[in-house]
Formats: sequence, structure tokens, C-alpha cells
Amino acid sequence: MVFLPQTQSVMNKVVANAAEAVKPIFDDAVLMLGGFGLCGIPENSIAALVEKGVKGLTCISNNAGVDDFGIGLMLQGKQVKKMISSYVGENAEFERQLLSGELEVDLIPQGTLAERCRAAGAGVPAFYTPAGYGTEVAEGKETREFNGKMYLLEHAFDADFAIVKAWRGDTDGNLVFKATARNFNPMMAMAGKFTIVEVEELVEPGTLDPNFIHVPGIFVNTIFQGSDYEKRIEQRTVRS
Repeated sequence: MVFLPQTQSVMNKVVANAAEAVKPIFDDAVLMLGGFGLCGIPENSIAALVEKGVKGLTCISNNAGVDDFGIGLMLQGKQVKKMISSYVGENAEFERQLLSGELEVDLIPQGTLAERCRAAGAGVPAFYTPAGYGTEVAEGKETREFNGKMYLLEHAFDADFAIVKAWRGDTDGNLVFKATARNFNPMMAMAGKFTIVEVEELVEPGTLDPNFIHVPGIFVNTIFQGSDYEKRIEQRTVRS
């Protein structure tokens, strides 16, 4: 067996902090934001977007968490023009803006949301799914019958940026996610035209076991080590 020497990265992907990482994001951009509820959300990057004050955003995320944290803060600041998600959830401001018509919302089945992300990362422009056939989800969409069952044609997402959070990453952008915080993060990391990653621990190349890397660095454009993670619990239930 021949071992080749490790080569240097072609491009330096590391930036100092969240503010530096989100600099490329512009008004009216389409963003993918990883996480599920409050689990595995890119907390630092979202806070930096709130501080940056970009407007007219289209946000693709499973849901918008809670009112005073994560995407909920962007909704409070009226930075989001449209939410593409599967669940209104625990966010009262999200619900209020939806019902009042202030916010455009595209509610889609959760599995369809996941597959539209995965398809974008895989370079698949569209796919057929039975989810949503015969409901409002199917309005205006192409349908086709396969083996006696009807399917909808759904298109892969076309996002300008993907913003995700990983547990560990190296300076080349290779990523490892931890437990359920993996959720939508890997597929979104592979789907954005420009992918921004925040990690709890940033290490040198060669530190991560290649057998356990969830997303290769080729998909990552910018990476930084985050700080002060709250890791809130959306619904805490304890015994009486």
C-alpha cells in the first residue's frame, strides 16, 4: 500500500466568525437553513443575518423554530418574504404572518421537502412522488400514473445559499454531524450554490476519520467555528 503525502487546500475556506461568513448574502436571496425545530440550527449565522439586516429573503427550512430564537428572530424583523417549510409549529409570529397574509408560505410535505433538497445536491432536476396527490399540494403540478398509482412532479430546490451547522469540521470543509442534529443539514449542505457552515469544533485536515465524514469538503465554500451555542429544547417535558 502506497501512502501519498497530504496536499494543501486549494482554497482557504475558513473565516473568523459568523458576520464574515454571511457577508455574501444579499437582499432577496433564497436560503436553505438546516435544522429541525431548534435541533441543529445554525444559531450563529442566523444571529449574524439579523444583525446584517438583509431583507426579502426566501427561507427553505423544515420550520421556523420559536418566536424569540433562530429564524423566529428573522421573522420578527420582517426579513423573510417567503417561507418554504413543512410545519408552522410553535412559532406564533410565523402563524400570525401566515394568517394575515404578510408572509408568503409554501407548506409542503416533509418528505417532499427533504427530497427536493437531496435532489438539488444530486443534480436531479425533478422527481415523481405520490405525496400530496389529490390535495392542494398538487395544484398546478404535472401528474403521471405509474403502475396504477398517481404521482406529482416535484422540482429540486434552487437556492443561492445553504447555511448549516455541524458538530465537527476540518478546515477543508469535511463535516461530521452529531445524532439528531444531522437532520436536514447534510442534504442542504450539498444543495446550495454557496454553502456556509458553522461548527462546534474546527480541526485540521486529517483529524476526522474519513469513514465517518457525512459531507465531503467539496460541497463547502465557507466554514467557521461558532460559539456560545444555547442548544435550546423546543418542548421540555418532565415528570410531575
